[in-house]
Amino acid sequence: MSDLLKLSGVHTHIGRYHILQGIDLTVPQGQVTMLLGRNGAGKTTTLRTIMGLWQASSGEITLAGEHIESRTTPDIARRGVGYVPESMAVFSDLTVKENLVLAARDGPLDDAQLDWIFGFFPALRRFWLSRAGSLSGGQKQMLSIARAIIEPRKLLLIDEPTKGLAPAIVMALIECLKEIKRKGATILLVEQNFFAARELGDSVLVMDNGTIVHRGEMAALAADVPLQERLLGLSLEAHQ
Repeated sequence: MSDLLKLSGVHTHIGRYHILQGIDLTVPQGQVTMLLGRNGAGKTTTLRTIMGLWQASSGEITLAGEHIESRTTPDIARRGVGYVPESMAVFSDLTVKENLVLAARDGPLDDAQLDWIFGFFPALRRFWLSRAGSLSGGQKQMLSIARAIIEPRKLLLIDEPTKGLAPAIVMALIECLKEIKRKGATILLVEQNFFAARELGDSVLVMDNGTIVHRGEMAALAADVPLQERLLGLSLEAHQ
């Protein structure tokens, strides 16, 4: 299987801080690659560097063989990369409908795609004409993901989508992402919820101190509790 995204020797500095320290990773086409690690390991910085929100200090980033490390964020988005930030970024003063209209770069909203999204996130239909700022945290996360998938994307970068959400909403998000995966999407997913990672991931990368310290199959990591404890500090409670 070919690699859609590749990072080679990527370093990122933020001010005087050297965050990414020579990242090498690949994201295979049509798979979900999990990016795991303790807080502060550099996971969000990796996604933001790929998206051009922070410029790499050195190294190469290629998308389908094209160099994008010097591209601006709008240029990268136009090349089919969707980004769901940890902050649940939505336009608070706009309605749910207006948020999705803005996200649909290629024209009017597709009714069939909307119905598919509403099937997973019925709250978005209920609050269609409500201001996004009035939504709950879980509903804002639904809207943030809906904005990223309102049109087909070549690559989705998703940062901790289940963080702080109620279990029922977490399960709805997992089912939605599973369906996106079944449709052949390529996803690089940062997640602290190990259950979600186990349910969704094909391959896994583990970061620590700005470098990749483990790479392999998600199923193999899920089956190796001592390795999880060593790499992620997980206890047995994480699996319950």
